[in-house]
Amino acid sequence: MITRYRHLSGHPGPFRALTGLDVAAFDALADELVPVIERAVLGRRRRPGRTRRPGGGRPFELDARDRLLLVVVWLRRYPTYEVLGFLFGVAKPIVCRAIAEILPILEASGRDTMRMPDPGRHRRHRLDALLAATPELAVIVDTFEQPVQRPTARAEADRWYSGKKKRHTIKTQVAIAEDGRFVDICGDAVGPMADLTLLEASGLAGRLPEGVGVLGDLAYVGAARLHPGGLAATPRRKPRGRERPAEDIAYNRAFARRRVAVEHRIGRLRTYQALSQADRHHRRHHRRRVAAVAGLLNRQLEAAKAA
Repeated sequence: MITRYRHLSGHPGPFRALTGLDVAAFDALADELVPVIERAVLGRRRRPGRTRRPGGGRPFELDARDRLLLVVVWLRRYPTYEVLGFLFGVAKPIVCRAIAEILPILEASGRDTMRMPDPGRHRRHRLDALLAATPELAVIVDTFEQPVQRPTARAEADRWYSGKKKRHTIKTQVAIAEDGRFVDICGDAVGPMADLTLLEASGLAGRLPEGVGVLGDLAYVGAARLHPGGLAATPRRKPRGRERPAEDIAYNRAFARRRVAVEHRIGRLRTYQALSQADRHHRRHHRRRVAAVAGLLNRQLEAAKAA
């Protein structure tokens, strides 16, 4: 039971290693979400058609704060349910029940932190002259792939096989504002799906506020046709059969400095092992996990700015 909040909160180093959050950040998260968790429990107890009176049935062995801690540890370290139960001193069914209860709440909280850039409030005042033709205000998009279990049916397995990764994967598209905040998540795509196809399927370009464009790598060449105002930019390709012009090299370097933030944020996402280890849940609730982790990282970013 050493992982219970009462004991673990007294050890800041292990707490951060297990959760990715310091104790103060977790306390702020818990102060917001514990009342939501308790209201959800009360709603289930008072639901129409319940066969037992409220108070009947086996009570939770973990309070709401410890259940939240359990799910954050699971997202960060992705242990098996048996190992997680051992750490918290509970049986595997309690772990399953806690994750099923808390993960949707963390997902909703994560999506609440995602807000599109506001052209009226956050317009850039200066832009590198080399990038004058790119949108002044934009979201930066990219994708990442996570290994998944091989489907048993051959046709289904072929759908999920990524030639790039040489294994079966699930693909997720993320979009960030230029300050590093996640603003949109689109997941659960088959690994071989092209990035541009996923951008079109997500409808992100059409949902952006007026005046906000899209920046991407060379996988997004042609994204301008998806944006109502044609506001999209990618690096410049090397001319076929000729050396790359010096002005293109300078442009691409400036563009990379603007776009690299999404690579860093994806790297932060994947420090949570639930998004980097091979998925053990047959792709179920994958999007929920991504949104929950993105919300945790957005909260960390906001706390860092406020400090």
